[in-house]
Amino acid sequence: MKLKFLGATGTVTGSKYLLTSGTHHILVDCGLFQGHKELRLRNRHPFPVAPAGIDAVVLTHAHLDHSGYLPLLVKNGFTGKIFCSPATFDLCKILLPDSGRLQEEEANYANRHGFSKHAPALPLYSEADAVRALRQFAPVPFDTPFAIAGELQGQLALAGHILGAAIVSVRCAGKTVVFSGDLGRPNDPLMVAPAAIAEADFLVVESTYGDKRHDPADPLLLLGQTIRDTVARGGVTIIPAFAVGRAQALLYDLHRLKEQGAIPAHLPVYLNSPMAADATALYQKHLHCHRLSHEQCFAMRHAATIVNSVEESIALNERQVPMVIVAASGMATGGRVLHHLKAFAPDPRNTILFAGFQAGGTRGALMLAGCASIKIHGQYVPVRARVAQIANLSAHADGDELIGWMSHLRRAPRRTFITHGESAAADALRRRIGEELGWPCEVPGYLDEVTLA
Repeated sequence: MKLKFLGATGTVTGSKYLLTSGTHHILVDCGLFQGHKELRLRNRHPFPVAPAGIDAVVLTHAHLDHSGYLPLLVKNGFTGKIFCSPATFDLCKILLPDSGRLQEEEANYANRHGFSKHAPALPLYSEADAVRALRQFAPVPFDTPFAIAGELQGQLALAGHILGAAIVSVRCAGKTVVFSGDLGRPNDPLMVAPAAIAEADFLVVESTYGDKRHDPADPLLLLGQTIRDTVARGGVTIIPAFAVGRAQALLYDLHRLKEQGAIPAHLPVYLNSPMAADATALYQKHLHCHRLSHEQCFAMRHAATIVNSVEESIALNERQVPMVIVAASGMATGGRVLHHLKAFAPDPRNTILFAGFQAGGTRGALMLAGCASIKIHGQYVPVRARVAQIANLSAHADGDELIGWMSHLRRAPRRTFITHGESAAADALRRRIGEELGWPCEVPGYLDEVTLA
């Protein structure tokens, strides 16, 4: 077997791994690059292998940095099956068409306002392209072997992280390659702990927080304090949030804060993401993927007023009263949150609260670094609002938790590949694995190919 790294090297985005066995080629994950411009431009480069020559795709989970390139892969000739968990399929039915629709809207907006360098600006793919890609999905249950292509056999195990997230094991000719995907945390209040994996001849492990140890303080306390301080200033709390995973965790936390009396019971809370609202409804369908009861799921779904229409979204920007707005996207790379940032970032009474990792080059990372202004829709918007972050709300395991998960393996993998992390994080985890576990490990580069022998 050969393994080629088509993404998630030196970055936390663009996850794609090409696994070759004989004449068969499969992809594990098929995500979009996000963040720095040079990364985003890779989405428009010719794919490193002919899409028509790929037999199948196996997804770890639904986040767009793992699934968002699929519509373009199908558009360019891929005709094979896309294997994933049932919950991942349900989420992709929401996420992928929305991604295509958003790209069309942003291209149209750029063309109408003339701020694109391209004439005309074109979407990477359309909503219709995404709908076509969904026809090739083939959901499979957890913990059940399935045939991928030729002698390649797959199996999914619960990864925590978000609804439906999986650790992917691929077996062929007596060897097992394990892809961690994005690993959740063992004591996450919503998601189940990642499954323990006993055997891996080769391991591909994420390193998003490979150089970090999450603050043990209760993030609920910081969330409550931040909102109370903003209310006292008469301001609005804007929380950019991933529509899948983070938005649901925040809704549940906001419900708990009101229930505890830690924030005013009458404080308006808005979820300005129809996609996030749809994703939240899936938690009651897939109870085995998380820790919440039916009753808790109901409370989470009703913790906020859902903003559906564009008109309702625009109307929020006219309200100058204390409120909380949770809106996608989580790194402020697109979506409705951009319009809220344009409206509320210039006012020092307000707070922009980031709840998790911000990839380099994203607006979220720039604001946390203290930029005085950010570029939105071709214009620079001053940032006078307070900018804060609750890093330990993350749905990713930290360095200690990654080492703890790997320690369940009964023997050292022949080779361990560290991916899905910025350079410092990946290298820090490489050193820890070598020093603490004694395993041979390496940090691959973009388009590196290795023989698994």
